[in-house]
Amino acid sequence: MDDYVKLRIQEIPIEIKQSFLKTKQVWKCESEFDFLYGYYVGKIEEGALHYLQKATRASAGSYVDLFEIRGVIEAHRADLRDAIKRSVPT
Repeated sequence: MDDYVKLRIQEIPIEIKQSFLKTKQVWKCESEFDFLYGYYVGKIEEGALHYLQKATRASAGSYVDLFEIRGVIEAHRADLRDAIKRSVPT
């Protein structure tokens, strides 16, 4: 799980440059960084859940604790913030 989160964080700058050119204008957000941080936390949670379900071939309710997934993501909070900050033009 930890390796999956690290890999996803490494991919974020490329995704932002390709996909989120005018986030602030489109979503009418006060802070583009806050929007992208929340977006990527959600995307990583979703991907991690899918990854674990495939790995265990089981339902999410019986083997996966979503708070554990969030904990792994939050353990890499600084890396996630840095990846987004590098990608968002100031």
